[in-house]
Amino acid sequence: MHVNLRKKAVNGLETGDTFVITRTFSQEETHLFGDLTRDYNPVHYDERWTRAKRMDGLICHGLLVGGMICEFGGQVGWLASGMDFKFIRPVYFNDTITCKIILTRLETNGRAEAKGKFFNTAGEQVAYVILRGILPTGNDKQILNEMITEGDPTNKIGREFKV
Repeated sequence: MHVNLRKKAVNGLETGDTFVITRTFSQEETHLFGDLTRDYNPVHYDERWTRAKRMDGLICHGLLVGGMICEFGGQVGWLASGMDFKFIRPVYFNDTITCKIILTRLETNGRAEAKGKFFNTAGEQVAYVILRGILPTGNDKQILNEMITEGDPTNKIGREFKV
């Protein structure tokens, strides 16, 4: 099923809710991320380095791939308080990654936990994350609903997500 995550956040998220995000990572995006973060590790830029590391080519920044969780968090208004990543396999330029996020704990005060797993097109898990944060409650949900009613002008995504 596909849903608008902001509407889902307003109407109520539940433990066990699962969200799927898919994205393909380009070399250009990786280089832009490197410029933003000042991470110029040769593993992202120099094939001699990746050969020495026994990789099949240049790889994306792990945190760029891990940043897929921001798409979910930004849509539901998640205020992050902690993230624990484990990177298992490299992600190469033009790999398509699927991130599955499952809400594992929700408290009435909005505190929440989630787990995310990242898979490449071969179905291999490339990373996972444990997330902690605060979801909208009460007045926050009202404001989020007002934003949706106004056409959600600050939300550049505006697409529905697979849940």
